[in-house]
Amino acid sequence: MPEILSAVACNLDANILAACLPLMEESRVEAIEWSFDALYKVKQVPDWFRELLTAFSDENRLIGHGVFFSLFSGKWLPEQQAWLDHLKHTSTEFSFDHITEHFGFMTGKDFHHGAPLNIPYSAATLSIGRDRLKRIYNACGRPVGLENLAFSYSLDEVKRHGAFLDQLLAPVNGFIILDLHNLYCQLRNFDLAFDDLISLYPLDKVREIHISGGSWDDSAASPDRSIRRDTHDEAVPPEVFQLLEWTLPKCPHLKYVVLEQLGNGLVSQESKAAFYNDFLHMQEIVSQSNNKYSDNSFLPLLPTTTGPAVEDLALYQQQLELSAILETAASYDSAMHLLAQSSLANSDWRIEQWEPYMIETAVKIAGKWKK
Repeated sequence: MPEILSAVACNLDANILAACLPLMEESRVEAIEWSFDALYKVKQVPDWFRELLTAFSDENRLIGHGVFFSLFSGKWLPEQQAWLDHLKHTSTEFSFDHITEHFGFMTGKDFHHGAPLNIPYSAATLSIGRDRLKRIYNACGRPVGLENLAFSYSLDEVKRHGAFLDQLLAPVNGFIILDLHNLYCQLRNFDLAFDDLISLYPLDKVREIHISGGSWDDSAASPDRSIRRDTHDEAVPPEVFQLLEWTLPKCPHLKYVVLEQLGNGLVSQESKAAFYNDFLHMQEIVSQSNNKYSDNSFLPLLPTTTGPAVEDLALYQQQLELSAILETAASYDSAMHLLAQSSLANSDWRIEQWEPYMIETAVKIAGKWKK
């Protein structure tokens, strides 16, 4: 049985590449994950970066990670079709072992500026998500997966997330990227025990694990607590390494463990050294686990035919309304008042269950991305 591969998220970013270079020179990096849709501003990809991607592609150790598709947008957008066209073209140039995307929908008017936020777990969003996943598969012809979300508004959402992922992925026989820092955010923000939360995920569908760092945010809504944010700008905390040790034996089809960090968190020599040490620590945990994975193709069992794109324009209007509230509210009190007066009240969004400190966090996230 094959061994689990230790990988890095490696994109066209000088700081990321500088941090990854010592690991590559020592032949420690066994696979790379590339955010293939993050080059929308780059007119010409450098030949040397293309050669790096090709080298891993030729060994079937290149995995693609999407950022900007906005899977659950209630309206089918021209930018989504352009994203699929780009994926189809890129998949002819490189041999991806699989393709993944983020859960949620993007706030922000500009398609490339927004924050991935949660959606109501309803028949409408399930239908939209399944339609979009089929389209992703048809564009790339590779196994398709989704990453668990770091952000939730309520404990109810946290508890329903794993089962909803399972339902979403069924038509494409897809898999889960289990991001353990995202899981850590949920554990800390909703005061949950690991065993209680991990039992709610279909771990037989986990093909990839992410580990990363983040940051803490003070809360005016709940002054006695700090909110864990998935900002990817710090080293991996010890708690996430502990989650990796606990989780590895539970995932029989796990193939990749990926270390992520954004370039803005890798500016200093100290941060680059911490990244290097984090990778060594991750690789040691993977090797000491003696885990092997039972290969699962995660390819669709039935044809993935699609007709006209599934839409729900009422949902789309609610998404626009929510984005506008979060991006313009002067405070969480203001956001809560506007939400109570909005079309989201008494709906599948269940805003009546939303925690004030998570609404406050959503306002901060949306404000950061507002253009």
